Amino acid sequence: MILVWVLHAGAGKKLLLVVAVTLILQQSTANATHGAGGSNSLAKPGCPDRCGNLSIPYPFGIGEGCFRKGFNVTCDETEQAAYLGTEKTFKVFDINLSQGEARVQKYIAFSCDKENDDTGLPEYDQESSFRYGHSFTISNTKNKFTAIGCATIAIIQGKNEHAYTSACGSFCSEDSIENSTECTGMGCCQTSIPDNLRHYQITFLTVRGMNYSAVKNFSPCSYAFVAETDWFKFSTSYAKSTEFAQLYSGVPMVLDWVVDNKTCGEAQKMESYACLAMNSTCIDVQNGLGYRCNCPQGYEGNPYINGGCQGQQAFISIVTSLFCFCTNALCQLCFADINECDHPSLYPCRGNCSNTFGSYNCLCPPGTHSDDPKTIPCSGLPSPDQPEVKFVIGISTSIIFVIVCIFVLLIKCQRRKLAKEKKRFFKQNGGQILYQQILSKQVDTVIIFTIEDLKKATNNFDKSRELGTGGQGTVYKGILKDNKVVAVKRSKMMDLAQTEEFVQEIIILSQINHKNVVRLLGCCLEVEVPILVYEFIPNGTLFHLIHGNNAPISLEARLRIAQESAEALAYLHLSTNRPIVHGDVKSLNILLDENGMAKVIDFGASRMLPKDAVQLMTIVQGTLGYLDPEYLQERKLTEKSDVYSFGVILLELITRKKAVYSEGTEEVNNLASCFLLAMKENRVQGILDKSIASVGTEELLQQVAELARHCLSIKGEERPSMAQVADKLKAIRSSWSELLLLQHNETEVVIGQGVALADLSPSMYWTARMLGMDIETPYAVRAGSTNTTTEYV
Repeated sequence: MILVWVLHAGAGKKLLLVVAVTLILQQSTANATHGAGGSNSLAKPGCPDRCGNLSIPYPFGIGEGCFRKGFNVTCDETEQAAYLGTEKTFKVFDINLSQGEARVQKYIAFSCDKENDDTGLPEYDQESSFRYGHSFTISNTKNKFTAIGCATIAIIQGKNEHAYTSACGSFCSEDSIENSTECTGMGCCQTSIPDNLRHYQITFLTVRGMNYSAVKNFSPCSYAFVAETDWFKFSTSYAKSTEFAQLYSGVPMVLDWVVDNKTCGEAQKMESYACLAMNSTCIDVQNGLGYRCNCPQGYEGNPYINGGCQGQQAFISIVTSLFCFCTNALCQLCFADINECDHPSLYPCRGNCSNTFGSYNCLCPPGTHSDDPKTIPCSGLPSPDQPEVKFVIGISTSIIFVIVCIFVLLIKCQRRKLAKEKKRFFKQNGGQILYQQILSKQVDTVIIFTIEDLKKATNNFDKSRELGTGGQGTVYKGILKDNKVVAVKRSKMMDLAQTEEFVQEIIILSQINHKNVVRLLGCCLEVEVPILVYEFIPNGTLFHLIHGNNAPISLEARLRIAQESAEALAYLHLSTNRPIVHGDVKSLNILLDENGMAKVIDFGASRMLPKDAVQLMTIVQGTLGYLDPEYLQERKLTEKSDVYSFGVILLELITRKKAVYSEGTEEVNNLASCFLLAMKENRVQGILDKSIASVGTEELLQQVAELARHCLSIKGEERPSMAQVADKLKAIRSSWSELLLLQHNETEVVIGQGVALADLSPSMYWTARMLGMDIETPYAVRAGSTNTTTEYV
């Protein structure tokens, strides 16, 4: 082999390296042999690159010194299987370098009933959890949370940037899931998971009052897992037998990984920067903090090792005029750029020549043309006056005109189709009936909005306008043409079997005129699922008031909100021709206006019933923790279902705990169940909110607790009506007012006897904040303190 060095004296003083023919032929032969024999190892040099049939690319590795921190892989030679880490917890099926994914196996959480158990309650056989380092997250685009069973409520708790809790409920009877292959909530349910989820734990929730004994005869087990979306296909036998557990010991799950939890800009300044290949590129991940490396287009291999990104380049040897093919690493030794335009005999160009790195461009001057300007001289373009040119221009113009016409026709057809679809939806949703009643002035309180009106009001339903998202749909803040602020509810689904009753329900709801019920202003019927427009309530929800911060809330304020909410529900049950059952009573559906007045909202699960009737539901609607056990078991929705849910709200008000909560542990507690157990064991004072459980309020809080206990009775017939609940709360408030007035009079007597105000610890001050009640409410300020904290009243 001969290396010839030639110093070229042209522009830039570039160094030209010429390789002898023997070297070129040897290298091209070697490359051909290498290309035929296989690809380079993706593992770190000197390290095992496979475990069984699985390729192990760096930063993953087997053995000390062969992996980047956090990417250790253990190879079981007996099983010929690879596992993440040193424990055999996560079996690895596949590792994808370019997409930053790893496909692993994860255990299934399951709960099967014990045999010969009279209680019928499930035994927790195995929970499922995931936690592995800071470089791995569960892919939210390629996995779903799935639960299987006929009396199953599975809870998944985890953490990304925030704490995360979600539930999936699956209920069915013995004959309700025949031939079902979809996860619709009957035998099987599925829900998505958030992005950047680093760890999770799956448990099962037991609902007090649920008859598990009746279910276990045909559905003995419940399962829950996070698995690859495309992998799982539901079969009814999974819910009706132990077949699923017998078939699968684990499920596949896709993990996203990053090489380090830093941005590219931060990592490139550090010695630990992972993109070692010369041509590798750094990519910041989109769903969290971290980066990965990739080889650029035209290259392949492993960007995490030196020389890992390999491609093929071609250049012409100046001495031999032969093509030489070499790998990128060799070209770094044998190839340097020259100005080809300075060597027309070797690099011909019959037009304008321009140099590029490793090559050159040859183009014709403006106004000229050549099929190959490197070998064929450029010639002038044909004159527009020539017949051939006129013909081409005419044909081109005609084609463009036809295309424009077709495009215009398509737009018109699309608009006509959209208009027909709007009319169809308008008629399907009862719009014509409603419009006729408006014209006949039988209805004058409903506004029919167009979808364009609501898109403009909500900025095309922009995410920044979202006020909240629930199981029934999403609520947006809207601003109408007259600058009136409204709440626009866009529901997710509608029962088509009840569309005939929808208009009458809209009319009745719009005519509700109660100070504690959010008023329905209008609707949009020209979409598949009608959109409802309510008055806007600006001060948030009762849920956020109780659980959103630690600001003090007076007992008077809690009793007032409870009474106002109860009166609103009693009005819905009794003050219309057909009782309105709310169906989703919870603290999130009680809003507070600028004066703190409670207003009931969200009739997404509501049903209108004939007097003394019940509604048989095919799909359970509502919120976990508030659902009536009798409704869950028998699918019968009555006014007493609302009473049960309101009982849970009473517990939230006096305990300041969520309907489903955990205290410092990962165990999930049901507030209603814990409260009833505490009442039975005579320790209810232990779970009350300490800020209101003080001397003088014990008897009052005991009355509220007794009222809540009656509301939470298992049998609906044993619960009071909402009117009775409202009357009882009014009496309790009256008792509390009398107690405050008595304390006020006693304090005046003490002051009249000459006791110095500064000697009272804490001193008592008074403010007229009893919302129309002719008494005053005290709040305390420590003697000698200059900082005051006003209590929410």
